[in-house]
Amino acid sequence: MRKLITFCFLLLNICVANADDKDSLQRWGVSAGVNPGRVLCFGKYQKKWQKGKDNFSLDLGANYHPLPADSNAFDADYGFPTVGAHLKMSFNHGVTMHRDKDPDWGYAEEVDYNSHMGNSVALFGTFERPLFRNKHFEAEMDISMGLAYSNTIYNKENNIDNELIGSHLLIYFGMGAHATWMFTPKIGLKAGVDYWHVSTGALDRPNKGANIIGPSLALVYVPSYQQRVWGKGYRFNPPFEKKLYLDMTVGVGAKTLYEEFEVTQFQTPKGEKDYRTEDFKLYMAYSTQTDLMYRYARRWASGVGLDLFYGTYASRVAEIEEHRGVSAKHHPWSVGLAVKHQAFYRQWSLAMAVGWYLHREMGENAAHIEEKYYERIGLRYTFPGALPFSIGASVKAHSTIADFTEVNITFPIRIK
Repeated sequence: MRKLITFCFLLLNICVANADDKDSLQRWGVSAGVNPGRVLCFGKYQKKWQKGKDNFSLDLGANYHPLPADSNAFDADYGFPTVGAHLKMSFNHGVTMHRDKDPDWGYAEEVDYNSHMGNSVALFGTFERPLFRNKHFEAEMDISMGLAYSNTIYNKENNIDNELIGSHLLIYFGMGAHATWMFTPKIGLKAGVDYWHVSTGALDRPNKGANIIGPSLALVYVPSYQQRVWGKGYRFNPPFEKKLYLDMTVGVGAKTLYEEFEVTQFQTPKGEKDYRTEDFKLYMAYSTQTDLMYRYARRWASGVGLDLFYGTYASRVAEIEEHRGVSAKHHPWSVGLAVKHQAFYRQWSLAMAVGWYLHREMGENAAHIEEKYYERIGLRYTFPGALPFSIGASVKAHSTIADFTEVNITFPIRIK
């Protein structure tokens, strides 16, 4: 660990020395930080088997700092934000799980060891927006999205109670709030609080996911900080034309079933083939969104939309519940009414939604573990041109637990 920290600061010093010598690198900075975290437990279910909760992370970042002299209108609107690419190495030896003997676990038998979450490496992009900035201090908030890799996952042979992580490849999402003290014109100390989430996005099981929060401390190098404070060379911000439009989106996604996980975990006796298995089938999930949006600022648009979902897995859920003697309605179509919000930065945008089901019949288990509302978050890229369509990826969830992950394409229709 000591050698790794020494390497991080050595890398920072090399980058600083090179950046000072080359004017072309003045817009780029680097950061190296530490982040002790703690796994959050949501609900009584997780609290019963989550034992150890502590982890420790190292974060290395390469950060682009646009200048007033060469920034576009988006940068001016956001107060000249920071866009970065980060590598986070998380050491999760202290995150352990164990199911004590309990009738709630059905046929699942207690094992004589603790299961571990495993260490992980995440590669993600960040968008950091300043809230306050002067010569020596800056306060900011950030959001990040990317992918992660875990070296240890659920395994019925030697990691059977690890319900957090079910696959090596994971989806990463994070956000944080920080304050930076620039103790020299170019070097600062950044402290704050970070939250991040890693999970399979329902593409594998188990899919509880890890929600982690903790303080962070980083050394940052920002060669252009003083120029960003005083706004040297700031150009006139062009006016923005507000507009009303329809967003038409189609999505194709996939998921594994919690119902199948529950059957193999708690309703299958030891000795049978599928007892607490780690192999789960993927089912297709389709969706459409029709959103009436109002873009009232260059960086914001809000509106309402009608969401349609089609789950090919409805018949499989019905089969499982019928086998259990459960009488419930199952229908592949679901309908939701959602509030939508989109944040734009150049060709990229973050699409968010909170919806309420008008119709959903996915059986007794869904009625028990799902809420009446759902959340959606995704990243989109808009191609410039006469037909500015977008492609992206998003996750639909219930109370932060993924329902399915999808890729989508969006076509806007301008309303004059």
